[in-house]
Amino acid sequence: MERCPDCGWPLEGKTCKHCKLENYDNDTYMKFCTPSVIDKTLNTLEGILTGITIDKQLNELEIGELKSWCNSHAILAQKQPYSELFQVIIKSLEDNILTLEEKEDILWLCKRLHSNGLYYDTVTSDLQKLQGIVHGILSDGKITKEELEGLREWLSDNEQLSTYYPYDEIYSLITAALEDGIVSKDEENLLKAFFSQFADIKTEELNITSEIKDCLCKHGICALAPEITIQDHMFCFTGKSTKATRHEIAELIKKNNGNYHDSITKKTNYLIIGGEGNTCWAFSCYGRKVEKAMEMRKNGANIVLVNEIDFWDSI
Repeated sequence: MERCPDCGWPLEGKTCKHCKLENYDNDTYMKFCTPSVIDKTLNTLEGILTGITIDKQLNELEIGELKSWCNSHAILAQKQPYSELFQVIIKSLEDNILTLEEKEDILWLCKRLHSNGLYYDTVTSDLQKLQGIVHGILSDGKITKEELEGLREWLSDNEQLSTYYPYDEIYSLITAALEDGIVSKDEENLLKAFFSQFADIKTEELNITSEIKDCLCKHGICALAPEITIQDHMFCFTGKSTKATRHEIAELIKKNNGNYHDSITKKTNYLIIGGEGNTCWAFSCYGRKVEKAMEMRKNGANIVLVNEIDFWDSI
């Protein structure tokens, strides 16, 4: 690996990103190096490391994603607390191989540099890690059955994220894709489109067609086997029920000490989607309520989209 003769940083072509950025003023540095930003960056790095190794395999493109992370944070390479971390990552990647021991060393150092929850609660930190994981999975432009199985295991180990966007959505998509043991091209494309939205990756880099983007935009996703608490919670209904009228459902909820409103509000806890079917529901069938609920989830609301079948099971 060719290095800069002045600072020793790995060269990209004839350019040293580190020297180019080394003279940034302190205000610029502090914008990137406040404790809360450090925590978020470390959480994302932990996620990327987990994502690129989640199938217990590592290819050149996934190694490149880790190098890209280093390059995009080059301004911090000789600043505390990053300097030691960068040295460990760069040394680990010198042979273009990342061993399990090297990965564990980097993760251990990330945890050591954390502020111990001073700036982010557990849920926020884990969602930042999840964002890094899907970023890592997407880094080689493909999604495999083994990666989805690894991600499903991670989600199962982190059920505290249930009801928080996009835990339920990702879990449902993975479950549907793995149901027959084969990840079809359509399923892979849908997963790529959804993952790229969450990880904030340009879909052009993943060859996502406009048709796939439109398909994604027209799907709301129900939580799988959700825990539904009726008492003191607000419900809304959309679609057509297979068992009762909307008025009867509202009365049943009220009878069980719950609340019901015909429209979605900030107080809505559950949106029941009528009709039997799979976990994906087209907006064209159910209209603006599903769309509004999905937007609210993206903005941090804990509204849960539930299949009508699951609602009846909870009564």
